[in-house]
Amino acid sequence: MSMNRIWRAALAALSLVAGAGAAMAQDFPVRGRPLMFMTAFPAGTAMDIYGRLIQERVQQELGVPMVIDIRSGASGNIGMEAAARAAPDGHSVLIATSAMLAINPAVLPAMPVNTQADFIPLMTLFEAPNFMTVSTEKRPNFTTCGAVVEAARAAPGRLNYASTGIGASTHLAGAQFAAVQGIDLLHVPYRGGPFAMTALLQGDVDVFFYQTGPVIEMYRQGRVRLLGVTSSSRIPAVPEVPTIAEACNMPGFESTTWYGLVVPARTPAPIVARLADVFGRIAREPAIEAKVIEWGFAPSVADGETMRRRLAEDLPRWRAVVERVGARVN
Repeated sequence: MSMNRIWRAALAALSLVAGAGAAMAQDFPVRGRPLMFMTAFPAGTAMDIYGRLIQERVQQELGVPMVIDIRSGASGNIGMEAAARAAPDGHSVLIATSAMLAINPAVLPAMPVNTQADFIPLMTLFEAPNFMTVSTEKRPNFTTCGAVVEAARAAPGRLNYASTGIGASTHLAGAQFAAVQGIDLLHVPYRGGPFAMTALLQGDVDVFFYQTGPVIEMYRQGRVRLLGVTSSSRIPAVPEVPTIAEACNMPGFESTTWYGLVVPARTPAPIVARLADVFGRIAREPAIEAKVIEWGFAPSVADGETMRRRLAEDLPRWRAVVERVGARVN
C-alpha cells in the first residue's frame, strides 16, 4: 500500500470517529435518561450538598433528571473507578476533589484509575479549607489551638484526630499540623465526614480537621468549637475564627483543597463543551455563588484546561508533602 493510500485511510478513519462523536453529541442528552451526578463521599458532605444545590438548575438546562449517585469508600477511589468505567456519553459527571485526584496517588500504593488519563476535566468549582474542630461538650478544655498542642505534648500518641479517609485533605491537614508542631497525633480514618463528625461528637476522637461547609451550622448551634481555619486568610462566613497560622503561631501554614467536575475519557468533545457550558453558567449564577460563600467556600470557577494544568502541578507538590509527613500507605 502506498503512503498516500495509508494517509487517506487514516484520514477516513478519523472522519468516521469525528462523525460518530458529532452524532453522539446531537443525541445528548438522551430524552428520559438521567444525568448521573456522581459523588465519592456520603450524603451530607460538600459534594452531595453542592449537587443538590444545582440539581434543579441542571435539570432545567438539560431537560433530563439529574440523580445524585453516591459511590463512597476507599478515600474516593470507589467513586473515581465507577466514573472512569462509565459510558463516555455525557450522562456521568463526577464531582472530585484535589485530594482524590492529586493526593490519593501519592498516598496509596495502588490506584484503580489514572487520575490524569482516565478523565477529562470540565472545570474547577470552588476551594475549601479545613477547620480545626473540637466538640464543645466532650473536650471543653480545648478552647484554643495552644491547649490542644499542650495536651499532645503532655501525652505523646494519646491524642487522636479523625479524617474522612486516608489521603483526604482532612488527613493531610492533620498530618501537616502535627509535623510542623512536632507532636504525635494518632490518625483515625473514617469512611466520610458524617461518620467522623459523629465520632467527634461522641468523644471517640479529639480533633477533626473538617471542611467548612458541613461544620459551620454545627458551630453556629454551639455543638463544636472552631479553633482555626487552614486557609491563608480568614473566611467571610465566620470571620471571628482565626487562621491556623494566627491561632497556633504557625506562619505560612495552609492546607486547602479544590473541587471540580470531570467526565470519563473518550467523552466526545462536543458533549464535553456542552456540559462545561451548562455547569459553568450555573456555577457562576449569583444565587449559587452566594450559597457557596455562605458555606465557607471560595468560588473558583475555571475551565477544563486550567483544571488540567492545576492537577499536573498538584501531583508532585502533594507527593512531596506526603513524603515529608510520612503519610504514604505501604
